Amino acid sequence: MVSQAIGYSPAELQTIPEGANLGLGCGNPVALASLIEGEVVLDLGAGAGMDAFLAANTVGKTGKVIGVDMTPDMIERSRGIARKNKYANVEFRLGEIENLPVADNTVDVIISNCVINLSPDKPQVFREAFRVLKPGGRLMVSDLVLLKPLPASVLKSAGAYVSCIGGASLKTEYLKAIDKAGFKDVKVVQENALPLSMLVESPALQDMVAEAGVTVKELADTMRSVVSVRVHAVKA
Repeated sequence: MVSQAIGYSPAELQTIPEGANLGLGCGNPVALASLIEGEVVLDLGAGAGMDAFLAANTVGKTGKVIGVDMTPDMIERSRGIARKNKYANVEFRLGEIENLPVADNTVDVIISNCVINLSPDKPQVFREAFRVLKPGGRLMVSDLVLLKPLPASVLKSAGAYVSCIGGASLKTEYLKAIDKAGFKDVKVVQENALPLSMLVESPALQDMVAEAGVTVKELADTMRSVVSVRVHAVKA
């Protein structure tokens, strides 16, 4: 299962409400966020709410989780799952991660899972993250970054973009954007090559082979230049 390959334990997967796990993502930011009961957590690009619900289980009734997603269908879906499973400490808001529907200095922790790389303006995403975090608040994101630029054939592929590869930044540029937003102690706490199962099981990646005329060998070479990172930073 891809979810286990990217860092979710069997125990965690058993606690996720039905319909919330879409088999997406490139890591488990909740596992490394060191969440504390009572904290306010913001999930950027929450999708159907998988990470938001995991976070809610940790922060408890005295905490709160806010999930932001730009897709009305996902918001409707995640809200329905929350109602069905009686998650009173989770709220889902429609909005863009470049312009968060969240007040200044109100969040303890920001998490995100393989979403920021899709943004056309990543520096703005990190500026917004800095704005809404409380002083001392922390950022823990799982994302895809590049160790070297992608081949032109891959960049032309819509499938590559949908699968989070085409929009990925160079690792150095990604970390620099976080630093320039004002964060301190920016560091990669985990870095892993993508599991081969993601290549085999991803319809978007398979579509790229046919759509862009990319050979399987070229795709495999490309995958070796893409890594999954977990990045931690603090708002001083």
